[in-house]
Amino acid sequence: MHARLVCLTLLAMALPGQQTAATDALCTDILKRSLASKNPDTRKQAVVALSLANEKSALLPLLVGMADDKDVQVRLAVVASLGEVKTSVTTEVLHKLLKDTVPEVSFAAAKALWNLRDPAGKQALLSVVQGESKTVSPYLTAEMRQAMRMMHTPTTTLLFAVREGMGFVPVPGLGQGFASMQAILADPSTSGRATAVLLLGKDKDPALLSALKDALHDSNWTVRAAAVHSLALRDDPSLKKNLVPLLEDDKEGVRLRTAAAFLRLSAIPLPAPRKPSAK
Repeated sequence: MHARLVCLTLLAMALPGQQTAATDALCTDILKRSLASKNPDTRKQAVVALSLANEKSALLPLLVGMADDKDVQVRLAVVASLGEVKTSVTTEVLHKLLKDTVPEVSFAAAKALWNLRDPAGKQALLSVVQGESKTVSPYLTAEMRQAMRMMHTPTTTLLFAVREGMGFVPVPGLGQGFASMQAILADPSTSGRATAVLLLGKDKDPALLSALKDALHDSNWTVRAAAVHSLALRDDPSLKKNLVPLLEDDKEGVRLRTAAAFLRLSAIPLPAPRKPSAK
């Protein structure tokens, strides 16, 4: 603290141009010292602060380097800080963190990549939705997918999902399923796989539609509820038949969502059959 006070005093005495350069140097030094701190909370706070730096900042390499930090919370902060910066360097780092041995980190990296419209993020989330019943994903190991499925959803996921991934404005309202989504994500038993179902629910990839149908039969009720929710929001009346068995689901949360989803889809007329083209 004494050394910093001396620096600030010298800054006050310097000329304006010298003040700018000196202040830059002081701030850089403060951040570098914090990133090198033995206290993981200090390192995390420094990483969070670096999220304010733009993609051309000289401090970006420091942020990138923290992807190798031994503390999980620091690495999570790196993912959060890089999630808004789309450069070849940051994308490479997120790809690296996608293979992190800690599920929370790899899942956060998958969401960040998906938010940046990187195919790897979508594939990673899709592999979580599909589970072990499908071909092994090149992005996630079976063990990691299983760990993700069992991972409880942090409360901040709700805000992320509403802001980035749900395909509707983040304002509660009839017809958008906000309350349903909120209840699923707020439940302490909600798994990472259920969150992936919600995040990807309205994507038009045929592989995802197949995965959502499979998720209706998942052993985890939150996954089934999320699948019902996501299928309802696709507004495709042809999906009604897939929902019928879940009207007898042993979980009330699944049954009630299924009933509402079925009524929603029933109110949408099926597209008229195409007339044969005249020869």
